Amino acid sequence: MKINLSSELINQVLERDNFTCQKCGFKNSKQEELEIHYINPKIFNGLNEINNLATLCSICHKYAPDSEKDFKKYLSEKIDSKLLETFRKSDYSISKKTKTGMDNSFKKGKHITKAPFGYKLVNKQLLIDEDQKDKIKEIFEEYLNTSISLTQLAKKNGFTTSGIIKLLRNTTYIGKVKFANQETQGQHQPIIEKELFDKVQEKLH
Repeated sequence: MKINLSSELINQVLERDNFTCQKCGFKNSKQEELEIHYINPKIFNGLNEINNLATLCSICHKYAPDSEKDFKKYLSEKIDSKLLETFRKSDYSISKKTKTGMDNSFKKGKHITKAPFGYKLVNKQLLIDEDQKDKIKEIFEEYLNTSISLTQLAKKNGFTTSGIIKLLRNTTYIGKVKFANQETQGQHQPIIEKELFDKVQEKLH
């Protein structure tokens, strides 16, 4: 289950659990292949609190049941992490290599996700889509300089309201790239000037 927790809370859970999977005992102080699991899932009103969270390795997390009752039983049936080493060195090493490759690309300023509206990916390079870039500028300027609502702006341009907000907050348009909650200067050309982008952010707030 994908979770959205603050880095501070994640670190608190990891430190409490001594950077150790609570199912198999796999330990890694560098936090590699360790994930956080909800004991009582959010869909059942589980809270973002340390007592409702547990540390699991990526393998044990993959097979963890969602219900609180089943998860507690799953957690009580301990296994030896050494039994999982074969899996950790095969399937999960591929996932790890992929993440490492994405991290290296990010550090070089390369865009590593789907190209946002206004751009296109060509040979892994993020290029401005000349047919869309003017529309991006018009959306930013109209939102800033008129009284149009976000809902009206979205409908006018074929977006949902949440989609238009996401567009207006997307720092890709000022030349930035994001990965794993980090941001750096990208290799691609910006579409929006930072001054215009910053004014739009102020209005959004």
